Amino acid sequence: MATMEKWARIKYMPVLPLGENGTRVTSSASHIALSRQAAEEGIVLLKNNDAMLPLKKGTNVALFGMGQIAYFKVGGGSGDVHSEYTVNIYDGIKNTNGYLNAYDELSQYYVEYVAAWRASGQKLRLIKEAPFPEELLEGARSFADTAIITISRHSSESIDRRNDGTDDYFYLSDTEKNMVERVCDNFDKVVILLNTGAMIDTSWFAANDKIDAALAVWQGGMEGGTAVANVLMGEVNPSGKLVDTCAASFDDYPSSEGFHESEDYVKYTEDIFVGYRYFETIPGKKQRVIYPFGYGMSYTEFVLSGAVAKLDGDDIVVNASVKNVGGYKGKEVVQVYYSAPDGKMTKPALELCAFAKTKLLECGEEQTLTMRFAVSSMASYDDIGDVCKSAWVLEGGEYKIFVGNSIRSLCELDYKYVTDTRVVEQLTEYLTPRNLGKRLLATGEYVAVADCEPVRKTFPTNYHNEYKPSEEIITLRDVSKGKATLDEFISQLTDEELARLLKGKKNAGVANTCGIGGLPKYGVPTPMTADGPAGVRIEMKTGVRTTAFPIATLLACTWNLELVEKVGRAGALECKENNLPIWLTPGLNIHRSPLCGRNFEYYSEDPFVAGKMAAATVRGIQSVGIVATPKHFACNNKETNRKESDSIASERAIREIYIKGFEICVKEASPKLIMTAYNIINGVRASENAELIMGILRGEWGYEGVVTTDWRNHASFATEVKSGNDVRMPLDATDDIIEKLHEGYITRDEIAVCVKRLLEMILWME
Repeated sequence: MATMEKWARIKYMPVLPLGENGTRVTSSASHIALSRQAAEEGIVLLKNNDAMLPLKKGTNVALFGMGQIAYFKVGGGSGDVHSEYTVNIYDGIKNTNGYLNAYDELSQYYVEYVAAWRASGQKLRLIKEAPFPEELLEGARSFADTAIITISRHSSESIDRRNDGTDDYFYLSDTEKNMVERVCDNFDKVVILLNTGAMIDTSWFAANDKIDAALAVWQGGMEGGTAVANVLMGEVNPSGKLVDTCAASFDDYPSSEGFHESEDYVKYTEDIFVGYRYFETIPGKKQRVIYPFGYGMSYTEFVLSGAVAKLDGDDIVVNASVKNVGGYKGKEVVQVYYSAPDGKMTKPALELCAFAKTKLLECGEEQTLTMRFAVSSMASYDDIGDVCKSAWVLEGGEYKIFVGNSIRSLCELDYKYVTDTRVVEQLTEYLTPRNLGKRLLATGEYVAVADCEPVRKTFPTNYHNEYKPSEEIITLRDVSKGKATLDEFISQLTDEELARLLKGKKNAGVANTCGIGGLPKYGVPTPMTADGPAGVRIEMKTGVRTTAFPIATLLACTWNLELVEKVGRAGALECKENNLPIWLTPGLNIHRSPLCGRNFEYYSEDPFVAGKMAAATVRGIQSVGIVATPKHFACNNKETNRKESDSIASERAIREIYIKGFEICVKEASPKLIMTAYNIINGVRASENAELIMGILRGEWGYEGVVTTDWRNHASFATEVKSGNDVRMPLDATDDIIEKLHEGYITRDEIAVCVKRLLEMILWME
């Protein structure tokens, strides 16, 4: 293919393939194979009594549960993907060419049940488990002694699950309980598959001796069923590790009590004690864990040895060797945690600070892994002045280092980092809460937080631009060729033209989420956007089908940054081929509660995992000239009334948990675009939050890219621009900016600096 001129795809939208020999990369065989590989590597083996798995060749199996047919490859809303096909669990097992043999009569019962549900006009996401007749159970029992039960859960953007008796999500429904009981009473061997977007109850199979094995298979994209079959057969040795803590009950999660307390707010009273930080720290909570963070079994055995740590400049370097001493080739994950000394500030017992995954180790093969983390990353944020207010602080004492393959299988290293109390970074107080009420301490006690009315800070622009009409029009191409400066280009634009650049533009080509830019008179193209993150979302009516990759939760469970980067690159190539220069992914909010409808789009309960995965994704996407868009900045951990709900949290919790992943992503991968959230943060809308955008993102982190709103929020365009949020989406978004300019509320300079950032991003595009 001949080299295309700059912005040719954006302007003319030619459907020119990017693959070898004129083939398309969109939903290509190589991308589908990558999707399958990722799905296989993110499956977590939770239980495997007496090495029941993998199943032997020729095993007859009876498949129970409607999820074997109504398999959810991804979640709903903007995170959905329209692929050419989906391999469900039944299909995957049928396609093993006789290695596994399914009892077809039973599975066909579920095929007909799902078809009838669809035909009734009911949404598939609302499908209920089907009770099955006794004669099918008898036939299945005669055919096989091994049963596989699939439990499926769907969740979606804009809809939280409730777990209130009418909405069975975390726990099994009565029909599911009955199914499990009948199957366990009639089969010698029982395997559970969890086809979910995030964690649900696991206690029912962990404690049941009649259930031999269980796998969290998540939502594995279009090849999910094939991936599951390959793991069941042992073609692939499971190497996934949990990125969330499995608790004994829903009530054990500290967010549960107040999650649905109000549609108007959520109080993050558990503070920094989210996920394993809570269960490993708070007295009496360790025993409430069924499967701990970082846990995952294998068909083989690994020995971790020779783990040592040393100081290397401002970093701590950890080396550890992993040897495969079992009977199957496989991969292992090594995790590094630190424990900070007791001091004036309350702290978690353990925090993840590094990890690495081995290559595929043959039996008897050994590999040494090297992991590195900054000493400063062990600092705590002091938001109340226990040591030094508004600063990242290393309190004096010994910082212990631990290595293992889960948070419950750690060995302490001889090396300890010892320091006197010191301030790592002095910052400014931002994002203080008004009425949090209380916050949790490491002792399990709550301390009162006084109500206050914070004085919000403003950030004057340091950019100046005067309107200077040009005798000859300067085009953006002139700027790209060095014939004029970007400042000169901006100066020729009227106030109205500046404002027009910052608002969404109508769809073109296969886009359905609108474009940005677009000023034809001056040669500014209109790059289109595309939803993500489990693949490029193109509406079915276009006829284009893209690769459905596994959801973010599953990708995080791979603990494989190289693989995640490849997935990002592959998805970006599909964007590029379909002339969609901006991919609205990755999502990296926190799995604070199992009920958040959008958990499947997010990586983990842990901000370090989320940040590392997001950075890998962004590197992959932007390596082929496509703009990545980390989202939703910030505290978007609930979908109910998401445009008006106030996320009320301490400054420390926000900095250490809810924006830490964004910070890692920004500093390691330099995304070109970031999307703000719908929600309010401590009384200020995220997209209007100057302290968040100007103070922290642009000021402290040095971010130089573009910030866009989420689609159709309830904020003021003028206030957003004044706060450093550059672009308002989509096409029909409310516009008050020119009126506010004339009133003197906002200045040309504040608009122009947003335009400059936007045009710099467009100039970066191919």
